[in-house]
Amino acid sequence: MNQNGPALAPDRNVTRTPQFLIDLETLDLQKKILTREDLERWNPHRGPIAQLDGVIWHSEGYDAGVAVKHVRDDEFWVEGHFPDRALMPGILMVEAGAQLISFLFYSRRGEPCIAGFTRIDNTVFRAPVVPGDNLYLICREVKYSPRRFISDVQGVVNGKLVFESRVTGMVL
Repeated sequence: MNQNGPALAPDRNVTRTPQFLIDLETLDLQKKILTREDLERWNPHRGPIAQLDGVIWHSEGYDAGVAVKHVRDDEFWVEGHFPDRALMPGILMVEAGAQLISFLFYSRRGEPCIAGFTRIDNTVFRAPVVPGDNLYLICREVKYSPRRFISDVQGVVNGKLVFESRVTGMVL
């Protein structure tokens, strides 16, 4: 890790091989700089829909970040989403990523607000996420204005890319 944080990976459009948006090997993934409780200052999500357990790193300008979701065996979806082999629903993976994006967006704006995602593009699910996994969310901003954002987000479990998406959102 350099003085300003981890190295950003090159633009992923340069190659077809999936690359991480941020090099996770440059971070201490066990160290949270913000907890779930800290996130409540910015994110409006509460109860079972609050997906993030902490933020591990964010850039100084809040245009990139890494967070973690500890996937528990008591999640509300475990009993019904393939009971014989509980799989985290893909839309909840995207939601977790969108919550990291929201935190970065609100922080960059300097004030909490309500923003929602209006579009998801280029979403690919590459591997299952199951109870017991630590889902690391990686976000890199593509475009920002005080009322709208576009960000790329990825999910990583055990060093493997499990999903990726481009999320667009706006202040509601």
